[in-house]
Amino acid sequence: MQMAATDALALDAQQRIRRLEAELAALQAEMREFTYTVSHDLRAPLRHILSYVQLVQEDAGPQLAEEVQGFLATIADSAAHLGLLMDALLDLSRVGTAPVNPTPIALHGLVQQTREALQARQPARAIEWRIAPDLPQVHADPVLLQQALQHILDNAVKFTRHQERACIEVFAQPVPGAGQVALHVQDNGVGYNPALQARLFQPFQRLHSARQFEGLGMGLALTRKLAQRMGGAVSAEGAADAGCRVRLLLNGAAQATAGNEPQR
Repeated sequence: MQMAATDALALDAQQRIRRLEAELAALQAEMREFTYTVSHDLRAPLRHILSYVQLVQEDAGPQLAEEVQGFLATIADSAAHLGLLMDALLDLSRVGTAPVNPTPIALHGLVQQTREALQARQPARAIEWRIAPDLPQVHADPVLLQQALQHILDNAVKFTRHQERACIEVFAQPVPGAGQVALHVQDNGVGYNPALQARLFQPFQRLHSARQFEGLGMGLALTRKLAQRMGGAVSAEGAADAGCRVRLLLNGAAQATAGNEPQR
C-alpha cells in the first residue's frame, strides 16, 4: 500500500511538471506572436504615417500656415516617439525569452568595460568613478549581466549630469547565508521622490520630466527583468537631490560551485 501511494505521488508530480512545461511553452509562443505583431504588423501603419507627413512637409510645407506646419511637426514627433516605445516593448519581450547561460564572471572587468563605453559617449564630462578593486566573481549570464550594468550605470551617468562634481561609486557585499552578492551603484545625482518608489521599476514610468532628462522610463524595468532571468533581483533607494543607490542581487560564484559538487 505504501509503495502504491508513493508511485501515485510520483505520477502526480510528473503530470504537474508536464502541465507546467506545456503552460510555459504556450506562454513563450504567445510572447513570440506578440513580438512579431509589434515588429511587423504595427510597424507598417507607423511607417506610412511618417512617410506621408514627410511628403506633405516637403511638398506643401512652405504654402501652409505656420500653425499647420507645427501640427505636422507634432504628428511626426509623436510617430517617431511611438516607434521608440515599440522598440522598448520589443526589448522587454526579448529579455523574457532570451536564453540564459550562467558562467563565472569577474565583476570588476565587466564594470570597467561598461564604464569605458559610457564615458566614450561623453568624453568631455568629468565623472569621478570609485570602483572597488575587490569586486568578486558572480555566476550569471554575461550578455544579460552586461545589459543590466549598462542600464544601471547609464542612469547614474545621466542623473548626475547637472552636478558640479559627479561621483559614481560601485562596490559589492556578500549576502550572509544566501550565497549571493549584492552589487551597489551609488551616485550623487538628483535622486527621486521616495513617494514615487512603487513606480520606479514599472515600464514607461518616468520620475523626472522629459525636459530635465531624456529617456522612456524603461531602463530599470528592463534591469528588473534581466535580474529575474538570472535568478537575482534589483532594488533602489534614494531621495530628492540626495542621489540614488541601486542594488543588484546576483548569485555568487561560490554558490554555483557548491551547487555543482557531486552528491556523496
